[in-house]
Amino acid sequence: MNVIEPLIDLQTVDGMIRELEMEEKDIPRRKAQENARLAGVNAALEIAMNQVTAMQKRIDDERAEAAELREKAQQARIAQATIGSNRELQQNYMQVDGLEHEAEAAETRAAALEEDDLEDLKRRASEAQAKVDAEKGGVDCNVDDLDERLTGVKERLAELRAERAEKANAVKAIDPGFLLYYERLSTKRWPVVVPLSDDGVCDGCHMKQPPFVAQLVQHNSAAAAKGLKQQRAACTMCGRLLYGDL
Repeated sequence: MNVIEPLIDLQTVDGMIRELEMEEKDIPRRKAQENARLAGVNAALEIAMNQVTAMQKRIDDERAEAAELREKAQQARIAQATIGSNRELQQNYMQVDGLEHEAEAAETRAAALEEDDLEDLKRRASEAQAKVDAEKGGVDCNVDDLDERLTGVKERLAELRAERAEKANAVKAIDPGFLLYYERLSTKRWPVVVPLSDDGVCDGCHMKQPPFVAQLVQHNSAAAAKGLKQQRAACTMCGRLLYGDL
């Protein structure tokens, strides 16, 4: 029996396993990218909300200062009833006016901050929240799809690995040496089993082979047709197993 045919079958299964194993490793990376994208917009929202909070505190502080100044002005007015001299009373009036002026200035600053800066910051926070909401829906959907795909990949890998064991045993039953050579080379070269072109070129590394390699490939094809044992025909450059007509 031709040992190359079951080797190619094994290689086909191994190729699918390799692709799925790469995808299995890649899916967590893609999930991390999705979550990082969401984390980025969440961070922007947090910054915007912190800015709103800080501005609101600044406004509250201004208004608290205005209230404190007006309270001091009121206490100064009450004290006017106990003042005996005109000079002291005049000083008291000036103190009350100064406190009232400072209170009005604090209230004006608070109103300006609330009308301009706070409203602008709230608008930015609202926009950031809308972006988070939009991104979260997409990220959640993508992550769910990736989780579903990962489950499918794992299930398919389990099936292929079971199938691979059968394919490997089929090769081993014909010639264990071919299987051992294939297993060793597969860690360095891929694919391992490739055709030799009509003009004697390896389909793996594309190097022209000496005549004896082409003769060995032809010998193996004839031997396989007669059910005889075949010899390993390998590329003199890359070591891949070469075959001709199947």
